[in-house]
Amino acid sequence: MRRAGRGPSPLPPSLLLALLGLALLAVFALSVAVGYAPLDLGAAFGDLLAGRESLPALVLRELRLPRAMLGALVGFSLGLSGAALQGLLRNPLAEPGVIGVSSTAAFGAVLAFYSGLSASVALALPLGGIAGAVLATLLLFILLGRGAGTTTLILAGVALNSFAGAATSLALNLAPNPYAALEIVFWLMGSLADRSLAHVLLALPLMLVGWALLLSTAPALDALTLGEDTAASLGVDLTWLRVRLIGGTALAVGSAVAVAGAIGFVGLVVPHLLRPAVANRPGRLLLASGFGGAILVLLADTALRLAPIRPELKLGVVTALIGAPFLFSLVDRMRREAR
Repeated sequence: MRRAGRGPSPLPPSLLLALLGLALLAVFALSVAVGYAPLDLGAAFGDLLAGRESLPALVLRELRLPRAMLGALVGFSLGLSGAALQGLLRNPLAEPGVIGVSSTAAFGAVLAFYSGLSASVALALPLGGIAGAVLATLLLFILLGRGAGTTTLILAGVALNSFAGAATSLALNLAPNPYAALEIVFWLMGSLADRSLAHVLLALPLMLVGWALLLSTAPALDALTLGEDTAASLGVDLTWLRVRLIGGTALAVGSAVAVAGAIGFVGLVVPHLLRPAVANRPGRLLLASGFGGAILVLLADTALRLAPIRPELKLGVVTALIGAPFLFSLVDRMRREAR
């Protein structure tokens, strides 16, 4: 048996969030400072604030700041959604893709590629991804409106993932030329390169609404650790809880996938790393995982630019390389604890 006092002591919530916030600010500054060419940040910020259209100000406004901002937003959405879904499903292997929103958002963007809209309309790619996420959300809401339980929700997510994956493969198979197929594959790998403030402004409002819905579930997720029957007896409306979680995840993760492609494992890894620091309370884990996800994505994206590899590796590839060994270690630990 494990001793009750084993493991790291949890930190006070305010101290933990303060430390994570400071770490996020530091990593954000590092992300803005790192690039392929030297940049005088002092002069760039000075010109930007003064409204001067200098080359440093242009690089800062059009390249460095949007990339760092989008990395923080996407990471926060993935970390927060992963913690919320693990709390709802009470499954440590749950992550944002489990309900099918990520794959359907990716398929919506692939349709924008395949139809040629992405070449003629500047924001057709993210808009197509958001449309795919909205469609998946509507299907899930229809199921929830009929009183579906958690198991039905997971099965619906599996079905959506299978359909979206098959439809994406069909689009690749029917691509009119190999260059179009290659472009689709590269986008599906996930990246923050070549994103602009327009992508930030498109995704941010949807993410803010999604974050608000997910954070509002914190008390109910704490009650849910006692079991669904006990949580219901404490006044938790399980259907309304699932609606908020699905809607919040769809808005946050769907918009993240729409602007950055598929970036996996962040929502799986970050909650596990931070769970001991919040005494395994899923409600407290939400905001902490959001900050942790933003830090992880920004660090991974900064490492891509520092690595001596050209062309630049895709962010989704790097997060998968980080997350897969972690998943193996998690499964092994669960196997040993089950003995």
